[in-house]
Amino acid sequence: MTRPFRPGERVVLADSKGRRYLLALSEGGSFHSHTGIVEHEAVLGCEEGITVRSTTGARYTAMRPTLADFVVQMPRGAQVIYPKDLGAILMLADVHPGVRVLEAGVGSGALSLALVRAGAEVVGYEVRADFAERARANVAAFLGEEAVASRYRVEAADVYAGIAERGLDSIVLDLPEPWQVVKHAESALRPGGILVAYTPSVLQVAHLREVLATSSFELAETVEFLARTWHVEGQAVRPDHRMVAHTGFLTSARLLGPVPGGLKPARTPR
Repeated sequence: MTRPFRPGERVVLADSKGRRYLLALSEGGSFHSHTGIVEHEAVLGCEEGITVRSTTGARYTAMRPTLADFVVQMPRGAQVIYPKDLGAILMLADVHPGVRVLEAGVGSGALSLALVRAGAEVVGYEVRADFAERARANVAAFLGEEAVASRYRVEAADVYAGIAERGLDSIVLDLPEPWQVVKHAESALRPGGILVAYTPSVLQVAHLREVLATSSFELAETVEFLARTWHVEGQAVRPDHRMVAHTGFLTSARLLGPVPGGLKPARTPR
């Protein structure tokens, strides 16, 4: 369902070249750019998709931001996980309504937004109070205070020191040393639960995989996703000169349940 834009609501103004600007509408407010000024009053009370003109005649289309729009342009204190990886994390961690997820290293809240919007009940561990507050504010700004109150909380906790929760469905990590969490994850996840770690460096991946290989996790897998857009103009079709290439590696694994005889293979009688 559509509804008119209201004061306090966030909106994306897209110009004729596809550039997008995120702003919060207010009575008496205005948007300034090199192409002139757009008064917020020209957007307030109108339906999504309206086209307005700046004081120089430049064209802008007003739309509600998608999650990807908001993540890329939202206020941040730490580097965010970008949309191309957020979608993959939701699939790797099998996030759906009702699952219980621990997120460690919440940063500015981009991953929190994706998890909560997908229906998960999320607890975040964050050692920096300013990052935790920024994440809460960003989740509330996009999803509303009700979503924060019912399905999202951030604790001032160091996941390297341990995990208090039990019976979690998934644990998602955005930390420099995710291998330090593996032992804690074995106790916090339910059997069959999923561990996913986002790491920028392949050396981090190698160390994490070494620790996972000696743990109660199996089905370990590491992937990387690249996003390449294409220029399409009439018959001129080619890859764009720039692309979103390496951002990070995603490593996932599943927790085993009880194993008869232990993890080590039984000796074969001679």
